[in-house]
Amino acid sequence: MTILVCGGAGYIGSHTVKELIGKYEVVILDNLTTGYPFLLDDNAVFEEGNLGDEAVLDRIFTKYDIDAVFHFAANSLVGESVQNPLKYYRNNVNATVVLLEKMIEHGVGKFIFSSTAATYGIPDTELITEETNTNPINPYGKSKLMIEDILADISKVHNFEYVVLRYFNAAGAHISGDIGESHDPETHLIPIVLQHLLGEREKISVFGTDYETPDGTCIRDYIHVTDLANAHILAYEGIVNGKVSNDVFNLGNGAGYSVNDIIDICEKVSGKSAVIEYADRRPGDPAVLVASSRKIEEKLGWKPQFKLEEIIESAWKWHSKTSNVTNV
Repeated sequence: MTILVCGGAGYIGSHTVKELIGKYEVVILDNLTTGYPFLLDDNAVFEEGNLGDEAVLDRIFTKYDIDAVFHFAANSLVGESVQNPLKYYRNNVNATVVLLEKMIEHGVGKFIFSSTAATYGIPDTELITEETNTNPINPYGKSKLMIEDILADISKVHNFEYVVLRYFNAAGAHISGDIGESHDPETHLIPIVLQHLLGEREKISVFGTDYETPDGTCIRDYIHVTDLANAHILAYEGIVNGKVSNDVFNLGNGAGYSVNDIIDICEKVSGKSAVIEYADRRPGDPAVLVASSRKIEEKLGWKPQFKLEEIIESAWKWHSKTSNVTNV
């Protein structure tokens, strides 16, 4: 079997490729605008190009015997999506529609879609299940939900099966230390804290200390990127084995940790102390967002294997290795 991984030079895509290698043949499609050549796996075939380029897709689907597509290629910055919504609808929606058209044209009927907790918006519950109402509040979340709706529609009229995976805060790095999180700009809490502890940032800003949580800071659900990668593979194999089809799953640890918790564990792992600046809340930040992953555990037997401290240890190993600060 050959898997086409769109966005395989990105953070989650590259970790999924690493887990696929040895079990499947892998072709990566990436235009390297947010992905990086150093995240590419030497054991995979790399095709450089844009997701929405029909000629590129025709070439790939003709050249390789693709059984399924894993789709990670998307813009994913919430703030940028608000400032430049057309970029998100063009890259996340239009380009994906072209991909889906070409899959159907070439008879490729299995699709694993990397979605997001942003589809839920600001939920009215602290423990989010797949039955929680979807009400995205930014173009990024809306663009992902649009594709979810499109998948549901095309599966009714084509020989096409899909699984949507909505996940929360991806974190950590591969235990080998060979690949890890690399974003520019970086917006995720754990790498921001670790970059500060490595001397790459002057301080950490904590937005809001008056939430209705034990320590007043926001609580979020964190999941190791390799756990996410394995969930994608299980979803694909679930389609192949007839266990799942045209379904949606949350991916999370089912446990929440506050911003202060994250900083404390990062300090413990690194042996360094943080400089913290407390600031006002950011608009639209819910107090608590935690995912229930019971559904995918029951249907596919998936459970996260990495605890929070292990997640941060793997991230510290990666950021220490790639830090551009030499006097730490």
